Amino acid sequence: MSGTTEQSPSPRDVGFSINRRQVLIGGAGAASAAALLAACGSDAKTTPATTGGATGGTTAGTTAATSGAAAGGEVTFGSNYSDAKPKEAMQAAIDSTGLKVKVNTTDHNSYQGNITNYLAQPDDVLCWFAGYRMRFFADKGLVGDISDVWSKFTDFGDSFKTASTGNDGKQYFVPLYYYPWAVHYRKSVFAEKGYKVPTNKAELVALATKMQADGLIPFAYANDGKWPVQGTFDILNMRVNGYKYHVDLLAGKEKWTDPKTKAVFTAWAELLPFHQTNANGRTWQEAATSLEKKEAGMYYLGTFVATNSKDQAYLDDLDFFNFPALDDKIGADALDAPIDGFMMAAKPKNIEGAKALLAGLGTAKAVDAFLKIEGASVAANGKADTSGYNAIQKKSQELVSKAKNIAQFLDRDTSPDFVSNVIGDAFAAFVADPTQVDTILKGIEDKKSTYLS
Repeated sequence: MSGTTEQSPSPRDVGFSINRRQVLIGGAGAASAAALLAACGSDAKTTPATTGGATGGTTAGTTAATSGAAAGGEVTFGSNYSDAKPKEAMQAAIDSTGLKVKVNTTDHNSYQGNITNYLAQPDDVLCWFAGYRMRFFADKGLVGDISDVWSKFTDFGDSFKTASTGNDGKQYFVPLYYYPWAVHYRKSVFAEKGYKVPTNKAELVALATKMQADGLIPFAYANDGKWPVQGTFDILNMRVNGYKYHVDLLAGKEKWTDPKTKAVFTAWAELLPFHQTNANGRTWQEAATSLEKKEAGMYYLGTFVATNSKDQAYLDDLDFFNFPALDDKIGADALDAPIDGFMMAAKPKNIEGAKALLAGLGTAKAVDAFLKIEGASVAANGKADTSGYNAIQKKSQELVSKAKNIAQFLDRDTSPDFVSNVIGDAFAAFVADPTQVDTILKGIEDKKSTYLS
């Protein structure tokens, strides 16, 4: 599989817009969590699932799981939830199923970078993302049809089922949660300095300028793994050109050399001086720590930024706002709100166990166990317990409910190979030296036809 060129599904399949009513009212799935992918070749680190989560306990493989035995014994589970809090949360979700599960964990960036090779010899159940990136691998026959699992689900809204459906009308994905990307900040810093949440470009620039004068880095910034700054491009393109142009560009219908596309990079270059320098060598966790330490005033990232800390005082102080409008005619009603969840291998060694795990992790019980620890995302399952949602989770629901158009994220809304072989390096080069924008955009345009048919 490595060394071959992956052709993309039709451009019509790029992008995914969630109906805002369905996000809140439709809930999501009785099968929502489960497997995560990892074990990328010899780099994978094997960790048996434990009944006590990350804090200890007996190995899940030694506890008799009700449906586990009926499903044919041990199920292998690939996980990219390598950071402490998310790893603990995923373990809790797995434990809630009572199944015999062997977890193989690798770090997030290696997982995404090696996904194609990994799918040649995957675990029974693996994690991935909704929408285009799921459909891409379904079209290649690299993941399994779980329509029979879906036939028993009653708590998924139509939008989540759509996000889980391949181009052939079959289901290949079980959603666990979603989360918006937004500008995070500490309420205490804004209160102390008298900062106001900006609603347009002029106010945003004025705020960033004031922060610099006050000795703060306006925006924490990172790009280790070459995916974080894709979020910057997404929001700027949706603010400068609107949602339709954004998804059309990712579908190959618009040109990267078009003046409208270059305008996005012009806006990006204008804002870069307000961001932490040397982003390409910084992890998102390191950038998040600078926000926590009050070295930076803001951080544009997914709400998973909250999973970087267990300091409750800081988490209570954390807040976010929607990225402001840059053009009044375009507005600020589009945003990224990715859906994370799970797929099954095309030929799992334990197909009955894999489907039992997907069904079990799709319950409200499983996602409740996950979010009780993770506390930064919103459950896809319509029967999940939201009574204990914190301020970030409640505000996430509100923000997504008000959006007219919701994108999944650049590396989920276009060809995975286009992103890994072209976009990642191109954006990293731009962040390092924005004066090379013309050469960078020409390079993207010249190469896109290889990946976007």
